[in-house]
Amino acid sequence: MMLCQNCGKNEANTHIKQIINGDTAESHLCSECANHLGYSDIFSGFDFSLSDFFGGFLSDALPGHRIGDVKRCEKCGASFNDIIRDGRVGCANCYTTFYDRLKPSLQRIHGKTRHSGKVSRSVNSAPKEESAEEKIAKLQSAMDEAVASQNFEDAAKIRDELKALKGENNNE
Repeated sequence: MMLCQNCGKNEANTHIKQIINGDTAESHLCSECANHLGYSDIFSGFDFSLSDFFGGFLSDALPGHRIGDVKRCEKCGASFNDIIRDGRVGCANCYTTFYDRLKPSLQRIHGKTRHSGKVSRSVNSAPKEESAEEKIAKLQSAMDEAVASQNFEDAAKIRDELKALKGENNNE
């Protein structure tokens, strides 16, 4: 944790880099000192805020829904009106709760609604449940290998597993 270079008390969360006549100066300030020194919102003076910008995308999400409708997210308690006002979604569960209202806006902003970029390793590390067809194909391949290497005991065991699996699959 880096402390503010101005007050020395609070955590620095604003990084300012100035280049004047080729000389570079960097400052690490807390939000209070940054505001006091005039380094507040970069959009100040333009009569523009990011929440207004994103809220504008969301406010006309679905004409059939009235602004007065009060449906709230189970996890964070945010309403769709809160999302419109703040220009921010309350939590990850809000995407599910307000899916029908957010989808048109997300599509307008991003051009699509399905993720197509990189995926976190933690998402990929979750074990995936194998389908019955995948299990059958894997067992069939293992049985073929056992027969090819003349390991008939293993081939017989795998054959029995295959029969049991195919029997379960046909009973469903």
